[in-house]
Amino acid sequence: MSSTPPPTDRPRSPRTAAVIPAAGRGVRLGPGTPKALRMLGGTPILIHAIRAMAASRAVSLVVVVAPPDGAPEVKHLLDEHALPERTDYLVVPGGETRQESVRLGIEALPEDVAVVLVHDAARPLVPVDTVDAVAAAVRDGAPAVVPALPLADTVKEVEPAVTPGEPEPVLATPVRARLRAVQTPQGFDRQTLERAHAEVAVDGEGATDDAGMVERLGRPVVVVPGHEEAFKVTRPLDLVLAEAVLARRRANDGF
Repeated sequence: MSSTPPPTDRPRSPRTAAVIPAAGRGVRLGPGTPKALRMLGGTPILIHAIRAMAASRAVSLVVVVAPPDGAPEVKHLLDEHALPERTDYLVVPGGETRQESVRLGIEALPEDVAVVLVHDAARPLVPVDTVDAVAAAVRDGAPAVVPALPLADTVKEVEPAVTPGEPEPVLATPVRARLRAVQTPQGFDRQTLERAHAEVAVDGEGATDDAGMVERLGRPVVVVPGHEEAFKVTRPLDLVLAEAVLARRRANDGF
């Protein structure tokens, strides 16, 4: 009778992690509490965004990049709210720009993370199917993936006015069928994203689109379908719409 050989230590399969930069103040929502900590249906927007990432079984770690002086407050916030137990959570202090905060979040990732999703804290209602689609496309070999929607409106390229409110000359009308409105989470092969943050310098407030940094490396970026509920909560009217979407979800699904 043959004996079964003892089990050997096998290397852990590569993990997928989500980085959520949440260090911004969100001035367009008005003064006061940072945008990510504003309430949506009685729960901070940031918690909704974390739950949206953790809802995907592909995501085993969520790294929240807090305001530079607000990491303890954000850690306390996570402790106060129920989050999926199968997911790990980490809070790190952010930087002065979104680009710096994302870089700090990447630097905090364990070595076994191979796929990185970067998600706006201000997109609290992105459906799990969108998160899954982005992660799957990266695992299938795409170095960078963005969810996006076709535009409903015609877009004009203009010469910006020197004085706000002045008429602006139209320079061109891009072909609408070739345009997409980009959302998050954006997904990346970790090495590609690390290289983009190491090699692409962006002046001023830094990059607000990590996929754009990958484009500047000359690496391909692909698009998967986004979702209308993955909109960004930036202005007071967005918050009203988010409340309506959340109320409908709770009524229909018990969400």
